[in-house]
Amino acid sequence: MTTLNRRDLGLLVLRVGTGAVLAAHGTQKLFGWFGGGGVEGTAKGMEAMGFHPPRESAIAAGLGETGGGVLLALGLATPAAGAAAAGAMAGAVSVHLPAGFFAQGGGYEYPAFLGFTAAAIGIAGAGRYSLDHATCHVLDRPWVVATAFLGSALAAAAVVGRRVQAQNEESEEE
Repeated sequence: MTTLNRRDLGLLVLRVGTGAVLAAHGTQKLFGWFGGGGVEGTAKGMEAMGFHPPRESAIAAGLGETGGGVLLALGLATPAAGAAAAGAMAGAVSVHLPAGFFAQGGGYEYPAFLGFTAAAIGIAGAGRYSLDHATCHVLDRPWVVATAFLGSALAAAAVVGRRVQAQNEESEEE
């Protein structure tokens, strides 16, 4: 096996593993699979965490995780998939940030790791064993990388900023 083949095989394993984990979490939010709350249950949780509007926030988080995860696993539109998943994880990091870094204490370690991994795959590309490769990288161009990550960063900043603002307003009312 050549170095190139090992690299492409490694990217395949990383993509499928990361994508499957993200998609599983997303389907909990969207469909209630794997013990999740579905959109309604997730919306209640989003509201309790300070995300407004809660239903739209639940759908956006579920789509970012499910869609980003499935596309990462397939290696299709990899920059957009990585950016969407990373953006969704930025919202999750904001929720866990007050608890510190480590997951065992409720911290942001796990969503940060998933977000960084998805972003790295989106930037690096899917490799040879992917639908992007099979489609001659039509959806994996440099401008797609820049556009996807800029859009995701702006959207995540807006969502997290809105959440922080709502929490600050809530604190002032108390």
